[in-house]
Amino acid sequence: MWRVLARRVARQCAVPLRPWGASASGPRRGRAWRCFGGGLGPASPSRPPPTPAPLLRLRGRSPPARGWCSHPPHQKVPLPALSPTMQMGTIARWEKKEGDKINEGDLIAEVETDKATVGFESLEECYLAKILVPEGTRDVPIGAVICITVDKPEFIDAFKNFALDPAAPAASVPPPPPPPPAAAAPAAPPTPPPAQPSAQAPGSSFPPHMQITLPALSPTMTMGTVQRWEKKVGEKLSEGDLLAEIETDKATIGFEVQEEGYLAKILVEEGTRDVPLGTPLCIIVEKESDIPAFADYRDVGAADVKPPTPPRILPPSPATAPPSPPPSAAPASVKLSTPKGRVVISPLARKMAAERGIDLLQVKGTGPDGRITKQDIESFVPSKVAPARAPAAAAPVAAPTAAAAAPPTGAFTDIPITSIRKVIAQRLMQSKQTIPHYYLSVDIDMGEILVLRKELNQETPEKVKLSVNDFIIKASALACLKVPEANSSWLDTVIRQNHVVDVSVAVSTPAGLITPIVFNAHIKGLASINQDVVTLAGKAREGKLQPHEFQGGTFTVSNLGMYGIKNFSAIINPPQACILAVGASEKRLVPADNEKGFDVASVMSVTLSCDHRVVDGAVGAQWLAEFKKFLEKPATMLL
Repeated sequence: MWRVLARRVARQCAVPLRPWGASASGPRRGRAWRCFGGGLGPASPSRPPPTPAPLLRLRGRSPPARGWCSHPPHQKVPLPALSPTMQMGTIARWEKKEGDKINEGDLIAEVETDKATVGFESLEECYLAKILVPEGTRDVPIGAVICITVDKPEFIDAFKNFALDPAAPAASVPPPPPPPPAAAAPAAPPTPPPAQPSAQAPGSSFPPHMQITLPALSPTMTMGTVQRWEKKVGEKLSEGDLLAEIETDKATIGFEVQEEGYLAKILVEEGTRDVPLGTPLCIIVEKESDIPAFADYRDVGAADVKPPTPPRILPPSPATAPPSPPPSAAPASVKLSTPKGRVVISPLARKMAAERGIDLLQVKGTGPDGRITKQDIESFVPSKVAPARAPAAAAPVAAPTAAAAAPPTGAFTDIPITSIRKVIAQRLMQSKQTIPHYYLSVDIDMGEILVLRKELNQETPEKVKLSVNDFIIKASALACLKVPEANSSWLDTVIRQNHVVDVSVAVSTPAGLITPIVFNAHIKGLASINQDVVTLAGKAREGKLQPHEFQGGTFTVSNLGMYGIKNFSAIINPPQACILAVGASEKRLVPADNEKGFDVASVMSVTLSCDHRVVDGAVGAQWLAEFKKFLEKPATMLL
């Protein structure tokens, strides 16, 4: 009898397992899952069947532990990578409940990544049998199984008490951190960690909303400053409304709303500087009734950006530092970044710290509850002395340091550097260090231009008053057509020769120098050029230039003649090859064929700065000759 029973068991082990509830007559939709030794895995032809237990173990003993899994066919849904830099995520909210039917394209859950909160959709029809990672669970690694789905509703009850094998890789979420040990009462029983407020871990308490992040408003923009919010919390937003004014590396630009809604929460206050791209700025909701739910909302996945703080005073040199007292009895208080027994850090900051080899115990978190953010990692400076060796010496030195290093009152004023000023400094230094400048100067008789300007201003409407600068811009554009080498750009691998002349005009603003562009100056009339310059200069001084109005240009004119400057040399605006520096006109005695032998003329000095990689000296001289001819004989501009 035992031999017969052994044969039957051997035959059963050799027969492939059919999906639960399926007939032998035909295939069934979905995956068939098998369980070997307590682990789950998909059945496939490449996976060998389990080795049957020794037949002698059947006699007088309980059935073997290895056998077929009792769970019906199911799918384990892992947490996917929802952004290129994502390593972990937070389950912000489950959109489906256990037992709900999921259609193709339905939203299963909202996952908070290192960039934003992203909806996780289903790619096929199924039923949600078991949720393995509850709402609000933070730092869930990619690949961790977050739920179980089945193909038929009758399979759901089988997973009521389902739990993953703790030995399976990436199948469980790290347990919550233990509470910090009590130093004063070691015999007291441990208490659970305090509950996190809902603002720290967004979950189901937050209605549907949209995070508005800081976009790149110029090609070279990496950070921005929130100068002013045009809308207040609770106000209705219509498509096209101005939401805020953002100071970029070029100018102050209005940030418009793309769709209707209500401003529920402002996350970055006015005046906050150096806000990285992608940082959440505010929260917008569709319904006005959802606004109160975001009163205490704080974004914990992105960098915690704060207004600038005063610089920290450096400690004195070792020679002037007073002797340190004996070590204190509480050195553990220095570890401010681990207030709850573990390092609280955002996924992006953790990745950056690993790439840079930064010890997280030395980083002080500035986020909620001491959370280490991206900004903390970027601004971290490694300590020369290990923090565990001299925590006590830091405290007594702090008091005399503040008094010794305090600057005298009224001796100077520190002016914060704006984003525009930073970029101006970087680009000017780059230009002088990488572009081989050379300079050509020439004097131009402006007599005929001044007479022509006076005549034209008498004929034009009162609102149009031509300036000498309008004639200079027009003459520069025409000279670029005559000598196209000067209307070129150095692009490392090629020299791009432009077929249109877009003249950048240097304008001084309170925030710094900016160069709005007169497009197609070679085909525009003097009145049109005048109107463009007046409009662009006004917008530049008000900080309302749009990016396309100052980005680009093929040639630049910088005029300081109105300040009485005779001549100067300008720095090239890359990738352009030339910039013209214009000085003031002055009365000079010049040789003349008359009885006196001389005459008094209005002479203007100009200096052309050239990039020697693009414009040779002779080519630069040709350009100045054409430019001089157009100004000394204005009628040639009509040819």
